[in-house]
Amino acid sequence: MSDIDLGGVPLVSLRGIVKRFGDFTANDHIDLDIRNGEVHALLGENGAGKSTLVKILYGLLEPSEGRIVFAGDDVVLKSPEQARALGIGMVFQHFSLFENLTVAENIALVLPKTDKLTALPNRIAEIAARYGMALEADRPVWTLSAGERQRIEIARCLLQDPKLLILDEPTSVLTPQEAEALFATLDRLKAEGRALLYISHRLEEVKRLCDCATILRHGKVVATCDPKVESARSLAALMVGSQVKEVKPAGAHALGPERLIVQNLSVPSPDLHGTALRNICLAVHGGEVVGIAGVAGNGQSELFAALSGEVVAAEPDAIRINGAAAGIESITGRRERQAVFVPEERNGHAAAPDFTLSENVVLSRHATGRLTRGGFIVPAAAKALAGKIIAAFDVRKAGADPLARTLSGGNLQKFVVGREVLAEPNVLVVNQPTWGVDAAAAAAIRQAIIDLSARGAAVAVISQDLDELFEISDRIAVMHAGELSECRPAHTVTREEIGLLMTGGERAAGSAHAH
Repeated sequence: MSDIDLGGVPLVSLRGIVKRFGDFTANDHIDLDIRNGEVHALLGENGAGKSTLVKILYGLLEPSEGRIVFAGDDVVLKSPEQARALGIGMVFQHFSLFENLTVAENIALVLPKTDKLTALPNRIAEIAARYGMALEADRPVWTLSAGERQRIEIARCLLQDPKLLILDEPTSVLTPQEAEALFATLDRLKAEGRALLYISHRLEEVKRLCDCATILRHGKVVATCDPKVESARSLAALMVGSQVKEVKPAGAHALGPERLIVQNLSVPSPDLHGTALRNICLAVHGGEVVGIAGVAGNGQSELFAALSGEVVAAEPDAIRINGAAAGIESITGRRERQAVFVPEERNGHAAAPDFTLSENVVLSRHATGRLTRGGFIVPAAAKALAGKIIAAFDVRKAGADPLARTLSGGNLQKFVVGREVLAEPNVLVVNQPTWGVDAAAAAAIRQAIIDLSARGAAVAVISQDLDELFEISDRIAVMHAGELSECRPAHTVTREEIGLLMTGGERAAGSAHAH
């Protein structure tokens, strides 16, 4: 690996970067300096302009105005290949890996054609040893955990000897133990003098890792600070322009009956790389939130599909909703039993992007929201209900009844959650309720979930965000390889114990706490 100059001149300087998409300005005269040996955080709400800026820096977009100075020279980046040739690498939030190829084959895809493939396993082993990343070159990707997949992305960047490494939400799908291993790797990279640009919604890890933070709001730089001397709340306030409301725990209330009961639920894998559910047992009382943790790909999506009725069980009694056997009922049948469901993917699964918000209300409330008469939709009723959701959940939008796809991710998520919560259900099942949304929207959604449970609903929350689960859950269980652990009281179990269960160490964790 090459020596890196640790002089005072920034490795990268962005000057007056502007990016327009038609009439919309995503980046508005942004200045940013990144130095060697520095971990620099780029913070902001959804839609603040972070993704656009790093795409410009990685050659995926060209700026409308402004200059990029790299190692003292003005550069024009017209492609990621050009960026990589300069020494800029990027690890994306969503992994771009081929499931059926091996680790080495996936890495080979982005290396120069002149590199010898026969030498690649040894080079991977050297990188893995140097940075403390366990990687097996001949393992198929589909057999790997999220943390192992991320190591592939990092390794293929490091094989190109980058001077700057951009990381976008790198811990969003990792267990606590995998996140700690990543932080150790990043510490090694920083010690070598490499520059790191770090994007994350997790402000506590930003405080721990980062030396400097640039904060964007509405496409402009609003602050540059040392995150170590800020609090998570003060950083969040800079991001949104006001103090983020704290999520308040539910007041004292009695638990109700078991409203959602899952008994020995087994469902075969939907496809080659899916996860079969095996003997899932779960009971959620009215008045409580049960959190379900797990690394992505361990059966959470399959569990949601089974609970919601997208996939029916073999036996009616495998799932009981409000005392009635519902295992072979449709989604609409379960909704008529006062259960509601919020899937992970908001655009295309929870909402139809090219439908208006009032039309999207009809999709899930047609059987329970008094929106039809004699088999026909009543548009005025749908618009009135959409307006009620928009007002209650502070959904920011353009126009009276816009298309769903015109809303930002956080606002669409608030609308989708609000559509179900305002039905005042007895059962709510929600998958990744605040995935990829900013601090203010996340706080509003979490508060709505807690308040609904306090009004007597049984709530099951599937989430990869342990901070979220510990903030809102009364009990927590873990999905691993299609099996669900026993629920544990959230106030007595630690993140490390949950992390151990997430990696399959169930017996070890269970035996230590059998008392």
